[in-house]
Amino acid sequence: MDPVIIVGAGPVGLALSLALAAQGVPSIVLDEGSGKDEPRPARSVVLRADTAAMVERLGCTTLRDEGVRWVGWRGMRRRQVVHSLTLDVGLGGTEEWSEDPAAPSAPAAPLHIPQHALARGLRDAIGHQKLIRLVTEARLDTIEQDRDGVVAHTRGPAGTWWRGSHLVGCDGARSTVRKLLGIRFPGRTAVERHAVAALRTELPWPGEALLHRQPPWRGAPDEISARPLPDGVWRIDWLLPPRGDLVTPDALVARIRETLAGWCDGVTPPYELIDTGVHTLHHRLARRWRVDRVLLAGDAAHLLGAVGTQGLDEGLRDVDNLAWKLAHTWHHGASERLLDSYQSERRAAVAHRLRAADQSLPVLRGGGGLRTYLPGTARGHDALLTDGHVGRGPLGAPPAYPHSPLAPPYTEGRTPVGTPEGAPVEDVRVTAPDGTTVRLRDRLGQGRLLVLLVAPGTGVWDRRHWRGAGVMPRLEEAVSALPAKAEVLVTEAYPGAPAHAVLLVRPDGHLVAAFAGVHPAELYAAADAVRGGSPTGDPAAPEDGGESGTDAGARTGTKAPARAGVGSGAKAAAKVGAAGVSTGSDRSADTH
Repeated sequence: MDPVIIVGAGPVGLALSLALAAQGVPSIVLDEGSGKDEPRPARSVVLRADTAAMVERLGCTTLRDEGVRWVGWRGMRRRQVVHSLTLDVGLGGTEEWSEDPAAPSAPAAPLHIPQHALARGLRDAIGHQKLIRLVTEARLDTIEQDRDGVVAHTRGPAGTWWRGSHLVGCDGARSTVRKLLGIRFPGRTAVERHAVAALRTELPWPGEALLHRQPPWRGAPDEISARPLPDGVWRIDWLLPPRGDLVTPDALVARIRETLAGWCDGVTPPYELIDTGVHTLHHRLARRWRVDRVLLAGDAAHLLGAVGTQGLDEGLRDVDNLAWKLAHTWHHGASERLLDSYQSERRAAVAHRLRAADQSLPVLRGGGGLRTYLPGTARGHDALLTDGHVGRGPLGAPPAYPHSPLAPPYTEGRTPVGTPEGAPVEDVRVTAPDGTTVRLRDRLGQGRLLVLLVAPGTGVWDRRHWRGAGVMPRLEEAVSALPAKAEVLVTEAYPGAPAHAVLLVRPDGHLVAAFAGVHPAELYAAADAVRGGSPTGDPAAPEDGGESGTDAGARTGTKAPARAGVGSGAKAAAKVGAAGVSTGSDRSADTH
């Protein structure tokens, strides 16, 4: 089987290669650059708890070494503090979580890290992977595909043809992959502009992120944010008019001095200016994210970032959603429904986020309108912005997929729990098959379904006793018969779940269904729906079950015909052989 071709070596492309490698899938990453990232402290990214945990699972160590989790959030308006939140730095970190998963907790702390440090950490992780080949100075100029794979041509010192099972364009806002596919990329240009500076200084709120609206000093912009980085460094953003003059160095220094003095009782503290820039935000959404065996992810598929939304967060969620689906297809074949669900789920989630931001902008930026969507008070607007920045509400919360094409039909054995179907599951403490106690989040991203049994009291009993008691033998028998690889986990409690409830969780951590007890046929049907339908030759479902209702014509082994305008790939395939580039996965797996 040919490797997956990934075009683009930014954080999204690098993360996708690592996520595929974790599931035994080789990949070739085509980087049009030199493979070295210029240090730019003013170009930083904010990761929510779910995406930060995912990147850590991939082996990126720079999150802990060069990133900072905010200890709090402070929202100010003029001279008053209107919001002050203590954030939970333990979620996704090293501290213990609550023994009671239903207990209220502080919002999870976002993680702030320079983008070059994130990319370097991902590249270092790739250096330990034999399944990933990273090719630098390789500029894509041609894509052709046929029923069995994709062929891509690159220019550069190593210009040649590459053969892959699929190709994923992670090549940014000016995506060559998207342009070669002829996919439209409509949206809005320059939704927001910010002057940015990274500087080392002391502020009155160590470790806290700050959003200051309508600062009281003369000449101040409508909004200023300050976010901590390691070693006493802060990134400060000043909101600029949509169409304003260029920000000169002298004007930026004046902004810095005025801002620091405004926050420090009228006296500008000592500071060291490290880096500056102007950050322009666009809102765009690709019309299609999949054309047969070619897919888009990250900035190639969407651009967002206004009013606290985080574009890289959504790009990494693309990776989490796509990786297990590509891995299942690569190992077992899959129905068209499985890969189609990537576009259905992720494009809808990003479109919802973009709509929320676009509906908020007129009111938050003083343009009026849409009062029916937002509270009319300034405090209501400040709360909305706070939610966007700390990862809550329509502007910041992790997405759910309630209308996924992979959702199983409702059955009588289902039971409601604290997590809606399609939403991310809670990160509760679980006991793994080897007897160790870990977070549920630690078992994600390995390409297998998770079957979680809620069994109160198991924590006080020796595992060898409860492993063979109660419903466990029947549950393990049912899981062993599932049509996809699955792992049984046990937890003392889950929010809103009754005792002996069984939760089926996707490899990316979204709840498929919860059952009141062990229902082998219903569990089988739900697992079958998650993988997009039963492949030919699979063992039959348990006797009291049967088919999940998936269209038999969309089973594994279905080959996508060549799409008009993309290319048949026959001529390119011949060129691959002539160029001497391996078309199989064995060589790719052994190449660093």
